[in-house]
Amino acid sequence: MQFLSPTTDYAFKKIFGSPESADILLSFLNAVLGLSSPYRLAQVVIQDPYLAPKIKGMKDSFVDVRATDECGRHYIIEMQVMPVLSFEQRVLYNACKKYAGQIQKGDDYRLLNDVVALTVLDFVMFEQPEVVNKFKLRDESGREYSDDLELIFVELPKFTKKESELHDLLDKWCYFLRHAQNLHSVPSVLAQEQAIDHAFFIANRASLSAEELELQERREMYIQDQRGMLEKALQDGAAIGEARGEARGEARGIEMGKTLGLAEGAQQKALEAAKNLKALGSLSNAQIAAALGLTEDAVAEL
Repeated sequence: MQFLSPTTDYAFKKIFGSPESADILLSFLNAVLGLSSPYRLAQVVIQDPYLAPKIKGMKDSFVDVRATDECGRHYIIEMQVMPVLSFEQRVLYNACKKYAGQIQKGDDYRLLNDVVALTVLDFVMFEQPEVVNKFKLRDESGREYSDDLELIFVELPKFTKKESELHDLLDKWCYFLRHAQNLHSVPSVLAQEQAIDHAFFIANRASLSAEELELQERREMYIQDQRGMLEKALQDGAAIGEARGEARGEARGIEMGKTLGLAEGAQQKALEAAKNLKALGSLSNAQIAAALGLTEDAVAEL
């Protein structure tokens, strides 16, 4: 058997946001939220469930899965494979928008239900070693103001446990998300969990239509290309730092380049790096120019 990579936005929504995925999403939420009996979620309703779309282009994105539980609490579950500009603000904005959008002008504020924004990351976002980080509104002393809005981040690269080290449900879900695409059968420790076994069934490439399989493969190629351009841009940035004689490394070399100027060879490398960064679409021309010591006009012409 071959399985989809759950960390592509397309596959993530197919696995967790399909009409038949309620048990999968319920299990995943209980694991990440750390809920145990009798406080476990008992029911979840997926809103706007996944439907196989027509192939329109590589920038089509299935950004999130939305659901509500039996208490009316709202969930926004998103898979993010690469860091993008103002990502933290986007997560907060989407959560606040969902919270405020529950009522209209003049409605009673008591109608507002909690909103949980759960983001699974395929990159490291925070310095602390925990795989799961949770944030709520608190005062300076740490006293909780409200649990109406909660932001949760699951950083998959920090999860390094082996199959023999999986103990709780969260371990098993993280292992599934990180390694499913490299497995050829369902490990017995994961098959014991009915919801995870179901997730493997949906992720089985053999169950996809030709159209779905083509879209998944294109998404994987697109993400791989984007990561390649980002890596090349970082390598070019390091070369620019060396060309300027800055021994402290890439970041300091780029910063010093603003005042030291660029040699002809370094200038060309800076333009190549700028072109790669511009193609990613996550930085403005001004930000790229400032980072690489170029003029904004030069970046705009690329």
